[in-house]
Amino acid sequence: MKKVLLTLTIGLALVLSACGGGSSKNESAGESSASAEDIVKKNCTGCHGVDLGGANGPSLQHVGSKHSEAEIENIINNGQGGMPKGLINEEDAKKVAAWLAKKNKTDIRLIFVLKLL
Repeated sequence: MKKVLLTLTIGLALVLSACGGGSSKNESAGESSASAEDIVKKNCTGCHGVDLGGANGPSLQHVGSKHSEAEIENIINNGQGGMPKGLINEEDAKKVAAWLAKKNKTDIRLIFVLKLL
């Protein structure tokens, strides 16, 4: 039984390690064609929650009511509080900041839930 479990664990680790890490040449050069929503899903939901309602990081659902687009971009690029700088490239930070700045009184939880379906 232990051998079967060990074999399955190793097999799963090999399969999962083969996934990912395949960024295109454009992305590795700092250019991204991903939408702001895709960038947020990939890079931000781990700390800010799937619906951006907050988790380890603060809620971003109404961040546009608190910060301007330029302020949001600055926070993304330079970090603030527990958020480290440079999590995404500057081009993506600009896209995300513009998208988040529009999040002022809109309930975006429904948008994320619908996109996940």
